[in-house]
Amino acid sequence: MRPQTYEITFTGQAGSTLCAEFDDCEVTIGRGITILRTELHDRGALTGLLQRITGFGLEVIDMHIVAPPPAQ
Repeated sequence: MRPQTYEITFTGQAGSTLCAEFDDCEVTIGRGITILRTELHDRGALTGLLQRITGFGLEVIDMHIVAPPPAQ
């Protein structure tokens, strides 16, 4: 399976401690939300990341695959 890039948005603004828990992701903090962007190699990795998020009591409000850039 080819790796896919995912963006997962959850409610709340992650502080430095929570950001450290997701140091394997690109973290973007917005107004009342946090977005994680990461490349995952399989569904097991996606499931593990979602379990980490929900394990902190965070509510996922959006998750999607980021389309790869068009080939030139």
